Amino acid sequence: MPALAAVVVLCSAGGTGRLTVNGLPVSGRTFAIGYVHSIYRAPSAEVFTVEGRRFTMRAVVSGSGGVLDYYALDGERARTPDGAWVLRLAEPATYEELSLLTTSIGRRTVISGGRCLPLDRTGEVRLALELTVDVRGEPCRPPFGGPRSAVHHSQGIPSFGGPRSAVHHS
Repeated sequence: MPALAAVVVLCSAGGTGRLTVNGLPVSGRTFAIGYVHSIYRAPSAEVFTVEGRRFTMRAVVSGSGGVLDYYALDGERARTPDGAWVLRLAEPATYEELSLLTTSIGRRTVISGGRCLPLDRTGEVRLALELTVDVRGEPCRPPFGGPRSAVHHSQGIPSFGGPRSAVHHS
């Protein structure tokens, strides 16, 4: 099953630190929250764009069309050339912070710029954007990274597979 990762150049935030989500540098003004869906067991991600200190969920990407059905949200569905599903939300949702419930089964992970920040604490985790001097993160590992499973960015919407399978945001 393909997995997730993001590939972009790191950005800095005016020399006072880097713009991060929970300490992971935000690259290309986008990040994703990757997870393994508990019912479909498919690597999936919610894709966000960043503006100032707010972030907006724009899309859901998954190897399973059932994951998109599970969300029950309106939007434009598309397939990548390698068979993954993308749902571009008709009504994107904007946040200043977001509380997530995490479990070891779901493996929630923040992904940006080819780096991952596993949210391995079980329970509630609050996501927020901030300027950070001491950044965190590590290279992405399966199911969110690796040479055969990289997700590539194209204008804020990642897709499964190599550069030829990028999904273009309209």
